[in-house]
Amino acid sequence: MNAVWPRSVIADRYGAWPVGNEHAMARPGHGKKGNMMARRVVVTEFLSLDGVMEAPHEWHFDFWSDEMGTFKLDELFASDALLLGRVTYEGFAAVWPTMTDEAGFADRINSLPKYVVSTTLTDPLAWNNSTLITENVAEEVTKLKQEPGQEIQVAGSGNLIQTLMRHDLVDEYRLMVHPVVVGSGQRLFAGDTGKTTLRLAKTTPLPNGVIVLSYEPQRSA
Repeated sequence: MNAVWPRSVIADRYGAWPVGNEHAMARPGHGKKGNMMARRVVVTEFLSLDGVMEAPHEWHFDFWSDEMGTFKLDELFASDALLLGRVTYEGFAAVWPTMTDEAGFADRINSLPKYVVSTTLTDPLAWNNSTLITENVAEEVTKLKQEPGQEIQVAGSGNLIQTLMRHDLVDEYRLMVHPVVVGSGQRLFAGDTGKTTLRLAKTTPLPNGVIVLSYEPQRSA
């Protein structure tokens, strides 16, 4: 695989992360452990202006930039676990085990622990370091959060995110908003999750009109 991967393969309809490897090689700090504190669950999504998260391959690539790839690479190295729903897991597992790159993205994502929430999949899961969660999702995720480590990142996984929201388990919504109105498709904030008041924690502008909005829930002290 060349250093610059085919984006149509990396960011398929499951939202697999794209990487601009030529600008991310030998970046300082990769592979280091973060502050060993209780972990945070971070939802990280490609999002259209009207809130659609589905099928980003149909609207995302017009706004691609090397800076976006570098952002996603750094983001991955800030995590030490992935939490995924079944559809997203199966999409990732079909692509990443055969990927290689000089920046270390593929090695990192393949080596990370993956926690997969599904009532239809069965053990053993094929992708390296994958653990199946079939019940008591809120309790199991709470246990993971109480362990020391880096971020637990959730990509794609729309139905799983609704469950996490209902149990107030999301600590950050990191939304890469694209300047396009898609009009239809699965939206990130859908279903009966109740009211959630958020605080804008950070904004990161990227080329081509893309902006990363990081929101944190406002919780009572």
